[in-house]
Formats: sequence, structure tokens, C-alpha cells
Amino acid sequence: MTDGKACKVCNFTRQKSYGVSAPSLDDLKKKGSEYLGFSPGDPVKVVLENDGTIVEDQTYFLCLPSNTKFMLLHDKETWSPARKIDGGTAWMQRESVMLEMDTVDTGSSLAPWLDLAQQLKQDLTSIILMSEADLQLLVDAPSTELAAALGFQVKKAEDLQETLQNVLDRREEERQSKELLQLYLRTVEKEDKQLEEASQSSTGTGVAGDVDVPDGSEVDSASGFMSRTLMVLKGKTSPETRLSTEDLQMVVTRGVDAMKQVLGWDEARTSALLQACEAELSRRLQQIQAMQSISNTQLDGRRQSSGTSTEDSVERPATGGT
Repeated sequence: MTDGKACKVCNFTRQKSYGVSAPSLDDLKKKGSEYLGFSPGDPVKVVLENDGTIVEDQTYFLCLPSNTKFMLLHDKETWSPARKIDGGTAWMQRESVMLEMDTVDTGSSLAPWLDLAQQLKQDLTSIILMSEADLQLLVDAPSTELAAALGFQVKKAEDLQETLQNVLDRREEERQSKELLQLYLRTVEKEDKQLEEASQSSTGTGVAGDVDVPDGSEVDSASGFMSRTLMVLKGKTSPETRLSTEDLQMVVTRGVDAMKQVLGWDEARTSALLQACEAELSRRLQQIQAMQSISNTQLDGRRQSSGTSTEDSVERPATGGT
């Protein structure tokens, strides 16, 4: 065993420690597992016993000095710093450590948060790099056991868990707000696209007449209607109330057959639209006639009043001498 590097290996409790000679990292894992009683084929992770640095590179392994002490860990076992023990009570303290590990970790299979707690204990700022799943593990951990793993008072551990929960809640709120905003933007984009398609799909065989075109409007060459009018007819509820009197007159004049081709609708829907336009046009004409009647009545009244005054001034006899 003189052809390899002199090393020491121990398990995660440091209760078992052996000296081995290994020329490579893989050989160290193999021999160390045999000495420590690990089952053959079990995955093993190698770390430095003094600070928990992971050793997974052959070059790094060869650079380490002889007699370096390594800790071999099963897949779910974690490194923890060595406890400083008074010589007179070493056996009592060691027994306490073993009981605590059995309760809190039990081979780490029942406490996946313990490794995260060890990271926090070494560097509290490492919490920034943790995922939401890691934070949730710490929140769900029993506060008394988390306090023991971190070396905190129970109240301090509870405060830490509350802070972590607030962080998770805030991230969830931000995520929901972002999703709601994206949904709103998609809805607006869809509505804009539908209006644009309605404007572009206006085709027909109606004869175009002479129509005055307001500024900013375009006339569909096939239908003779302004694009704005077509958009109102196809995309609005009760379009007859939104059209000008001239537009209503044009729709009614075209008739059902022509408007079917312009709008691309069936006869029943087109007939219902024309009936609504006729009713609206009739209502507006009645309003115009009523206004004209009121205006004529007022004008006649003023004329009659003016005529009476003139007659009085003409028929009144002049006064004077005989």
C-alpha cells in the first residue's frame, strides 16, 4: 500500500475513522466504503472532514497533502462541523450528539431541510441563492428541530420561518400579477385583431354610389360603404343607434339582398338589421318633423303678433282739428 496517497476516512458521525492508501479518488471511495461498512454499489460523496468541501475532481484530490482526512457520505447524508467536547464529559456529549442526529436527521432521509440549515448556519446570505422549493422545506421544518440545527433560540427560528414564508407569498403575488397582466394584454391584442379582420374582410357585389368621404375615412370599393360604417355594422351591438342618418338611409335603400352580400350574413340576420335600421330612421324622421312643427308654430305665432300690431297702427283714426 505504498503506491498511493496516505489518507484518512471517516463516516458522517466521525465515530468510525480509518487510514487508507489510495492512488485515485475512485480508489479512495472504494476502499473507504469497504472500511466504513457501506453497501457495495451505494453512491458515495467525498468531502473534506474539516470544512465539508466537496472533492469530486481527480486533480484536486492529487493536490491535497498526505494524511488529509476525508468524510464519506451516502446520498442523503450531510456534512456538519465537529463539536468541541470537553475531555471530562466527552462520552456524555458524544452520546447527546448521536441522539440528536437520530432525532433530527436519521440519516437525513427524513429531514431533507437539514442540509439547507447547515448552509444557513455557515453563511446566512446563502438564502438568496435558494430556490422556492428549498425555502418551502425550511418553512415546513419543525421550528424546534430547525432551531437546534441552526443553533438558534426557538423564537428566532420561528421568526426566520415567518420571514421566508413572506418571501414566498410575495413571489407568488408577483407571479400572479404578471400572469394577469399577460392575460389582459392577450385579450386586448385579440380584440384589436378581430376588429382589423372585420375591416379587411368587407367584400360584396353592391354598386358603389357617390358618397361623401369624411377626412380619415376610406370607402370600400366593393360595397360603397365607409370602412368605419362596416366596422360598426359588423362589430357593434345595436349598430343602428351608432350610425348617422345618412348611413341608415343608405343601408335601408340597399335592401336585404344587397346587404347580405356586403355583410356576408344570412337572410334572417340581415333582415333583422334592416328592420332595426328602418325603425331607427323612422324615429329620427319623426323627431325632425316634430321639431319642425314646433318651429313653424312658434314662427306663426310671432308673425300673427307682428301683424296685429301693424293693423292697430293703421286703423287708429288720427286726432286733430276739424
